[in-house]
Amino acid sequence: MTACLRFETGESAPEIGAPAADRVIEGAPQFRTWNLDEAEGGIYAGIWEATPGKWRFIYEEWEYFHILSGYSIVTGDNGNVFHLRAGDRMVFKPGFTGTWEVVETTRKDYVVRL
Repeated sequence: MTACLRFETGESAPEIGAPAADRVIEGAPQFRTWNLDEAEGGIYAGIWEATPGKWRFIYEEWEYFHILSGYSIVTGDNGNVFHLRAGDRMVFKPGFTGTWEVVETTRKDYVVRL
């Protein structure tokens, strides 16, 4: 294992996914995820991309992310609204719930701690 990690997709094939059908509110969003590293202690890092659509989410982990491209709107159940564009960074804490709406295909890099 190396002591550093570059956030690049390289030639690796992404995992294809989507939100659970019962959480989709609008559209048919699709995910592409390049899991770049998994460390002991439940820490994951990678790049995630989603196509337009809207779904409900419930965060049970810590996640730091940096938007690389696209435009999304995250609305917390507490009423907070975040318009996310390239360059924006956030941390979601366990227990944060709401909706994620991808207006323009969005790509982010992330670090998650379970």
